[in-house]
Amino acid sequence: MQPQRTSTSAAGALKIPELDQVKTTVVNSLGTAAGQRTYAHAIDAFIKWYCADPRLAFSRAVVLRYRVSLQQQGYASATINHRLAAVRRMADEAADTGLLSADLAAAIRRVQGAGRIGVRLGNWLSARDGRRLLATCDAATLRDIRNRATLALLIGCGLRRGEVLALRCEAIQRRDDHWMIVDLRGKGGHIRTVPVPLWVKAAIDAWTAQAGIRSGVVFRDHPQRCRVGGRHDAESDLGCGPPGPDARV
Repeated sequence: MQPQRTSTSAAGALKIPELDQVKTTVVNSLGTAAGQRTYAHAIDAFIKWYCADPRLAFSRAVVLRYRVSLQQQGYASATINHRLAAVRRMADEAADTGLLSADLAAAIRRVQGAGRIGVRLGNWLSARDGRRLLATCDAATLRDIRNRATLALLIGCGLRRGEVLALRCEAIQRRDDHWMIVDLRGKGGHIRTVPVPLWVKAAIDAWTAQAGIRSGVVFRDHPQRCRVGGRHDAESDLGCGPPGPDARV
């Protein structure tokens, strides 16, 4: 008599078709387009890591290893916790569809996220304050177009001043019909991916088109090109972009 074979789903070793099935179920269960995009991106990142090397099963130990891998890559705590939330959602859906046992799903659900240090202090801009700031840049000069793009990134994407100064054109990429700043290295060396609203992308495009920037650092000095509509910018002596990391945006 041949020994009874244990099914793949019972053992928890999910393969790519099963992972894609779980991903589709999770994404379709979300009510907003933004949530669907972010969860799809997080699940794709996990599937890529999970399938990179042979692993015995989709289990709590594997998810713990994934969390350690994200921490070693320098991702921020918020990004790690978001990706772990997507993995927990995958485990629940896999258990509901019979691809994973309920015990394994419960064990994966107990994996804790990365600790977050610090609290937000001070006054934060409201949407009205943000619109008021952007309205101060009338786009009459190249400097104004630069300033509007800078403020749009600070307000719309929540970037720090140093992150804006170091931003490169190559980092702004289109993913699944929406724009993102990919693998942005921020404070403490943490890496994160930042969604870019369409109005922020339009402000950036207006600046790069007028300044003739197609690659490299987005915000730079272009004193010889500080003209819009043939009118010279009287403030071009100050430069059309921040001269260095210590400059004010």
